[in-house]
Amino acid sequence: MKRKAGQDRSITANWRPATLAVRGGTARSEYGETSEALFLTSGYTYDKAADAAARFAGEQEGMTYSRLQNPTVEMLEQRIALLEGAEACRTMATGMAAMTAALLCQLQAGDHLVGGRAAFGSCRWLTDTLLPKFGIATTVVDARDPQAFLDAVRPETKVFFFETPANPTMDVVDLRAVCGIARERGITTVVDNAFATPALQRPMEFGADVTAYSATKMMDGQGRVLAGAVCGSQDFIDNTLLPFTRNTGPTLSPFNAWVVLKGLETLDLRIRRQSESAVAVGRFLEARVPRILHPGLASHPQHDLAMRQMSAAGPIFAFEVADRAQAHGLLDALALIDISNNIGDSRSLMTHPASTTHSGVAEDKRIEMGIGEGMLRLNVGLEDPQDLIDDLDQALCQVGL
Repeated sequence: MKRKAGQDRSITANWRPATLAVRGGTARSEYGETSEALFLTSGYTYDKAADAAARFAGEQEGMTYSRLQNPTVEMLEQRIALLEGAEACRTMATGMAAMTAALLCQLQAGDHLVGGRAAFGSCRWLTDTLLPKFGIATTVVDARDPQAFLDAVRPETKVFFFETPANPTMDVVDLRAVCGIARERGITTVVDNAFATPALQRPMEFGADVTAYSATKMMDGQGRVLAGAVCGSQDFIDNTLLPFTRNTGPTLSPFNAWVVLKGLETLDLRIRRQSESAVAVGRFLEARVPRILHPGLASHPQHDLAMRQMSAAGPIFAFEVADRAQAHGLLDALALIDISNNIGDSRSLMTHPASTTHSGVAEDKRIEMGIGEGMLRLNVGLEDPQDLIDDLDQALCQVGL
């Protein structure tokens, strides 16, 4: 591979996803390193004062400040954009920085947003608490029903915002239908695709305008760093998102970008193995718990839709037991699976959303979202699935299931 081949779209257009995940976006220095170089610098120098002026005026290519550009971060942005099938990408310090920027960069007082009710707790805080503080009206709907989006549209509606599959209820949104409604009305769709990643689902192929990620999750996939990303058209990234991030500074560190670059090299291998294991674990639990919410199982009410949009169901799903006491008891009885509120890790993790990830959501809203006191969310890792089943079996027995 030549030094700049990974950043030449005329070349990368011929590469398949597995190749893009390893080589996309890579630009080698004059030293010819095989692994991506880590550029730990806050600023850059110029040969002449006129060069500095030209760069700041946008008349000369080159770096100016690491709040705006960094060679390592730029490699990650190009790689994610290639995997997503997007024209451009900007990375951020965290997933929530990405979600916040993707919304605030295009909304202002008097605008209206329609959001999916089933969402990560902090995303619901954005729609329910933060946006209204800035005079942005929000309507939360059952995102499983495309008609609900249509019914909520107002003349001032600017954005549809939802995630699919949703955290933690695993609601699946009909991307083609909802994005079609938005496109016909000039509304921008912002899709949180963190549970699937572009390895399993590419929302833009179904008409989405913007995808946003917590790259902390499957993209890093090993519980090491925080990162976020927003993908869209070149015009959206350069003229709508970049002015916001340039001046507010939710910048991803070069080191974290380098770690995520390494994670992306194995993303396809990891997520497909974890998806297979999650189906095996889900089938075991299906016979032992009162209710399971797993889009990879035929029992999920939106299984067919999920499998039309996704190439695999992913490593994360939820199930229900009787109440909080039984849920906490099951967690305490686990010997192998860790109690953790994180997801997308190579280690299997389980949490009780009502008391962790969604504890900041009011109880009535949690109930509306479908998050009961007996719900548990499981991230299936890379362990042998039979060891996970054995651990769940003994824990279930200890709580009478």
